Amino acid sequence: TSCHIVNITDKAKVLALPEELLKIHGAVDILINNAGIIQPFIPIQDLDLDTIQRVMDINFLGTVYMTKAFLPYFMQRPEAHIANVSSMGGFIPFPGQSVYSASKAAVKLFTEGLYGELKATNIGVTILHPGAVKTNIMSNSGLEQNKTATTDSAAQQKMLAAPKAAAIMIDAIERNKFRAMVGKDASFLDKLYRLSPKFAVNFIIKSMGK
Repeated sequence: TSCHIVNITDKAKVLALPEELLKIHGAVDILINNAGIIQPFIPIQDLDLDTIQRVMDINFLGTVYMTKAFLPYFMQRPEAHIANVSSMGGFIPFPGQSVYSASKAAVKLFTEGLYGELKATNIGVTILHPGAVKTNIMSNSGLEQNKTATTDSAAQQKMLAAPKAAAIMIDAIERNKFRAMVGKDASFLDKLYRLSPKFAVNFIIKSMGK
């Protein structure tokens, strides 16, 4: 086991990471692109361009850089797997998180395109859509947490524990699933959105308004 701290928006450092890992472990067979941040809960008109760039750089381009860095090594392995973490925000928009949703939708389509390109190879590809999971994404995104929201036990109980979310993701990878919803909320919204996109979006707007 080893730990390596890398800024995934730094192309040069990301491209150097595989060789660094190979020197220690000899081989790499799986990549899970999970790094991501959210934006401040404000409308697009109030969101500054630097923040938009940062969200896209980390959530989308970071995933692209990591994938590009490891693909050549994966092609040489008997078997390998790439799993990219999108979000339920990647298939249905949340008011105040429009750029975040756009970045995760980009991850979704990038991964689905990658699946098509690698279907005839030794590399499996999975897109993961987590719902609300108990993580430190607020603080890790540099945002102040809403005390009312974070102390609401009912809201906390509805969130999926991170270890359970991770177990669902690992199971999806081991089963070589094309896509996986992580959490009941993600599964519900996925079905609702496919049934009626406009109704689903209005449902989200009304729910967040509460």
